[in-house]
Amino acid sequence: MKNNDQIPPFWVVIPAAGIGSRMQAAVPKQYLPLGRLTVLEHTINCFLEHPKLLGIVVCIAVEDNYWNNLAVSKHHSIQTTIGGKERADSVLAGLSLLAKQAQADDWVLVHDAARPNLQREDLDKLLLVAGKDSVGGLLAVPAKDTLKQIDHAGRVKATLDRRVIWQALTPQMFHLDQLQSALQLGLKAGQSITDEASALELAGYSPLLVEGRSDNLKVTHPEDIQWLAPYFINL
Repeated sequence: MKNNDQIPPFWVVIPAAGIGSRMQAAVPKQYLPLGRLTVLEHTINCFLEHPKLLGIVVCIAVEDNYWNNLAVSKHHSIQTTIGGKERADSVLAGLSLLAKQAQADDWVLVHDAARPNLQREDLDKLLLVAGKDSVGGLLAVPAKDTLKQIDHAGRVKATLDRRVIWQALTPQMFHLDQLQSALQLGLKAGQSITDEASALELAGYSPLLVEGRSDNLKVTHPEDIQWLAPYFINL
C-alpha cells in the first residue's frame, strides 16, 4: 500500500525482556542469529525506515548483556527501558516512557521482539485500516486447520468451528492512553493478559481484526529459525 498520506504517525513498543526458554538456546531467542543479523535487529528493521514512524521503545531485561552490542542500539529513533517479568509489565514500562513525550491519543504498535518477518504491506494495511477505527486493531490470520478442545486428560472434548477462530499476530495497534489504562486495570484485577488485545477486551473494547500474512511467524521453537532462514539469506 502506498497511501502514506492516509497512514497515521505511530510509535512502536517492542517487549524484549523475555528469555525464550522453549528455544533451548544459550542466548535469548531475540538475539539468535538469522542471516547476518539477530532476530531482534530484523524485527526493528521492519519499522525503522517507515516515513510515519515517531520512534521505537525496546524493553530489555535488567541484566541484558546483548543489546548494547548491536549496532542498531545506537540509532537515534530508538530508546530503551527496563522491562518486567511478564509481557504486560514490559509493555507498560514502554508506554510509561512514551507518556512523557507522546500525546495521549497517539497510536502505539506493540510488536513481538521475535517476530522478524513482518512485511511492509501488512504494516501499512494495519496502519491504514485500524487507524480509522476508534479502538484500533491487530493483525491476525484465520485458522486453517481443524481445532480441537481437550480435557484434563488430553482427550478431545470438542471440535471448534474454525470459521470463527483467528490466530492473533502482531503488531497490535491502540491509542496510548487506552492501552495503558487497559493493561493497568487488567494487571490490578489479576487477569491473564496474553496480548494487548486481550487487555482491551477485558476493558470492554472490541479490537478490529486485520487479516495479515501467515508467514509473520513468531520464533518460539528451534525449527522456527530454520523455517525463516530462507527469508533472510542476504539480510
